[in-house]
Amino acid sequence: MTSQPDQATRTAPKSEPLPGGVRHVGVIMDGNGRWAQARGLSRTEGHRHGLDTLRKLIRHTVSVGLEYLTIYSFSSENWSRPETEVSFLMSLLRRFVQRDLSEIHQANVRIRVIGDRDDLESGIRQLLVDAEDLTRNNTGMTLVVAFNYGSRNEITRAVRALAEQVADGRLSPSDIDAQSIDDNLDTAGIPDPDLIIRTSGEMRLSNFLMWQAAYSEFYFCQCHWPDFDEAAFDQALLDYAGRERRFGGLKAKAL
Repeated sequence: MTSQPDQATRTAPKSEPLPGGVRHVGVIMDGNGRWAQARGLSRTEGHRHGLDTLRKLIRHTVSVGLEYLTIYSFSSENWSRPETEVSFLMSLLRRFVQRDLSEIHQANVRIRVIGDRDDLESGIRQLLVDAEDLTRNNTGMTLVVAFNYGSRNEITRAVRALAEQVADGRLSPSDIDAQSIDDNLDTAGIPDPDLIIRTSGEMRLSNFLMWQAAYSEFYFCQCHWPDFDEAAFDQALLDYAGRERRFGGLKAKAL
């Protein structure tokens, strides 16, 4: 795990494969409120500027050829925030879908939403379904939106599904393995993230992709999310490219 300075000094090349062969990047977009507070602004202004940063990041990751981008947009724990803030975040979601979905679709991006939808308000749930349905056949980057998402909840739902399969006689307990758990997670069919970026200086996963991040690399930067830009993303990729990923093993030494 590495903490890096705010300012990037280099950018990833656009005409070549991504540094380190990275395919999937997860982003924990942290620090909107602290960014706003430092400027004497309301937390809602921080979220508004954070949405602008997200728009730029999506465009950039499409342009550099990233295959999968997963964004932690709203956690299952975020409902405990003040009602006015939650209401504003829901309005931002609606605005994002209404204003940005067409551009995302035109860019050949496929949207996939992960998280628990059972208790969502019907209008919000329909927005998510509409975004997935419109972009389902797109073949470019997959934008994975973690909404009302918590990794413990996801794993619990996967275990419950496996238990129901065993109870119905469709699955033997001895057949349950890592792959069967993978297949029952919200991210089934999506490769594990190569790199997880978190802004604002915090160094934890906060219930984000805990199963999938078993061998992910981590990159922590001090800048708050509204200040995270394309150059900072490229610098994270370059830092990743300098890592040696061993997945629990050892590289063979050259003779």
